[in-house]
Amino acid sequence: MKNFAGCLLLIALSLVTTSFLVTQSKELTPGYYVVVAAYAPSRESAAQKYVEELRHQGTSAEYGYNASKKLYFVYLKYFTSLKESLLYMTATRKQGKFKDAWVRVVPGYIPALQTTPPPAEVKPQEAVPPANGNEQHLQNNNSTTPAGTPDSTASDTIEVTDNPPIVQYNPMTLGNTEVFLSLYNARNNRIVDGYVQVIDTERSKALTRVKGNEYLLLPDPKSKSGQLTLICEAFGYRKIQQEINYPLPLADTVKPYIDLMGTTLVVNFDLVRYHKGDITTLYNVYFFNDAAVMRPESTYELNSLLQLLQENPRYRIRLHGHTNGNYHGKMITMGPDKNFFSLDGSKQGMGSAKDLSYNRASIIKDYLVSKGIADSRVELKAWGGKRPIYDKRGPNAQKNVRVEVEILEE
Repeated sequence: MKNFAGCLLLIALSLVTTSFLVTQSKELTPGYYVVVAAYAPSRESAAQKYVEELRHQGTSAEYGYNASKKLYFVYLKYFTSLKESLLYMTATRKQGKFKDAWVRVVPGYIPALQTTPPPAEVKPQEAVPPANGNEQHLQNNNSTTPAGTPDSTASDTIEVTDNPPIVQYNPMTLGNTEVFLSLYNARNNRIVDGYVQVIDTERSKALTRVKGNEYLLLPDPKSKSGQLTLICEAFGYRKIQQEINYPLPLADTVKPYIDLMGTTLVVNFDLVRYHKGDITTLYNVYFFNDAAVMRPESTYELNSLLQLLQENPRYRIRLHGHTNGNYHGKMITMGPDKNFFSLDGSKQGMGSAKDLSYNRASIIKDYLVSKGIADSRVELKAWGGKRPIYDKRGPNAQKNVRVEVEILEE
C-alpha cells in the first residue's frame, strides 16, 4: 500500500513538473527581453534550473524559446519599448552580477504598449554561488550555461555573439561603440525583420550588409569625412536612408533618429508600408530551372507579402513576371496537388518566355489565394524577357529572372 501511495506521489510530482515546463517553454512573444543566459534546445532543463536559482535569490526571472535563434533564453524582464529595455539593461549591467546582460529582440506585432516604466535602478543582488567556486558570466565566445548549472556538458556549449563585453571609451567612435539598428513600424507596433546596407558615403561604395535588430560594430570607411550611409531594406516597407559619422558619432545624437542608451548607440528606422504606385522585387523568391514552381527557401518572403496583404485589406497588387531572354522550350508547372515548393507531381510541357513569366507570377497568386487572400486583389502581368535589368549574357543575367510587386490600391 505504501509503495502504491509512493507511486501516486511520484506521478503527481511528474505531472506538476511537466506542466511547469510546458508553461515556461512557450515561444517568446514579439518584444524586447533583457536576457542573461541562452541555452541549446536540448538544455531546457538547465534553463529551468537557472530560473529557479535566480528566483530563490529574489531575482524575478523567466525563460522561453525563440525558434528563429533555436535557443532558450533566460530573461529578467519583458518590454514593448526598445528604449525602456535598453535603459533597464544598462541599469542591470551596473550591478555587476549581470554585467553582460543584453536585449534579445523578437520581431513581430506587439499587441500592447508598455504602460509601466522600469525602475530607475536595479537593486543590487548577491551573486549565484557556483558549484566549482568560480563564477562565470555570459561573455562573447564563452559557454552560455552559467558555471555550476547541473547537467552542463561541453557538447551543448553555445557561443553567444549578440553582445560582447562593453567598455566606455573616450573618445567614443563607431570602432569602439556597439550600435543597435532598430527596425520598427510605429503605426502598428511591429518589430520588423530586415537588413541594413552599410555604405561608404564619400566613395559610394557598399561595405557590408547587416541584420537589423542586432548589436554590431560598424566598419570603418577610412575616408576623410568618415561618413556612413545606412539604407534599411525590409520587404513590404519603403527604403529608409540614415547617415552617421564614424569618428564622431556622439555629435550625431542630436539627430532625431539616433539615441545614446548607456554605451549603446541606437539608430532608429521608423518604417512605412508601401504606398500606391510603389514597385518592389521579390528578390528572395526562387524558382526551379525552366519551372513555374518555387523553391522551399521562398517561403519567408512570400509570407512577408502575405502579411502585407492581411494587414491592410484595402491593398490590391499586380505581380509582374520577368525572365532572362526570349527562351522557348520545356516548361514545368505545378500539378493538381498544389505542391508550391516541390517538383513532385508537377506537369511538363512547352512554352515561351512570356508563358513562363506568367506562370511564375500565377503560382505566387495561387499561394496567396490558398492562404485566404481574395482572387480579385491580385492581378498578373507577363513580360517575358522584354524588361531586363542586366545584360542577358552578363554575370548578373540571372537577376533578370524575377517577380515584381506593384501596389495598385492602398
